[in-house]
Amino acid sequence: MSIKFSGWEVVDDGACFPGVLLTPAQKPQNKGVYTMFHGTSITSARAIITGGFQQSSSGMLGKGVYVSRDVKKAANYPLGSNPNDRVIFELRVRVGRVKRIDKDNHPLQFTWSSQGYNTAWVPPNCGMKSVPSGLEEDCVFDPKRVKVVGIARAVNYPETSADLAVILFTYWSKAWKRRAMGEEPSFRTSVVASITRSFQSFPGTPA
Repeated sequence: MSIKFSGWEVVDDGACFPGVLLTPAQKPQNKGVYTMFHGTSITSARAIITGGFQQSSSGMLGKGVYVSRDVKKAANYPLGSNPNDRVIFELRVRVGRVKRIDKDNHPLQFTWSSQGYNTAWVPPNCGMKSVPSGLEEDCVFDPKRVKVVGIARAVNYPETSADLAVILFTYWSKAWKRRAMGEEPSFRTSVVASITRSFQSFPGTPA
C-alpha cells in the first residue's frame, strides 16, 4: 500500500518502516521510490516517453535529470516558454543515495555524483539564491532512475494529453511484453493506475 505525505507518494521504500511520514523539509529516505514531477514541452514530452530522459549538461546541481515533488515547481518549465506548450509528467523516481544541498556554494553542489550519491536534494525554503521560488528540487544523475508513469497536466491541450497518454501506455505495454523492465508487480499496478488517472482527467473521458 502506498503512503501519501507532503506531496510525495512512497511507492516502494525499502529504507524505512511502513507508515513513516516525512515533513516537507525532511530528506527522502535512501533507496526510496517516490512520485515526482517534471515540466517539459509537448515535443520533448513525446521524445522522453519513447526514448527516455537525457542528462542536462549543466544546471545549479550539475549534470542530471531535474525533477521536483512539487507540481508548482514543474509547472514553470521550460522556463520562458509558452504556457500552452507545457506538459507536466508524473514520475516514479528511484532516488538511491541522496545528498542534501541546502546552501549556495555547497562544497558538493556540482560534484555530489562523483562522491557516490545518486540524487541531490534541495529542500524547500533553504535560502539558496539560485532557487528564488523556495520550492523543493532534485537532480537525479542517472536518467534510468526516472520513469514517466502519467501525464499530470497539459495546459489547454486535453487532446495532446490524451495523445501522450496513449504513447505512454503503448511504451509500457511493449516494455512489459519484452520483460525488459524487471519491475515488481506492485510497480506495474502503480503505473497502470497513474496512466488510468491521466485518461480520466481528460474532458469527455468516463470517470
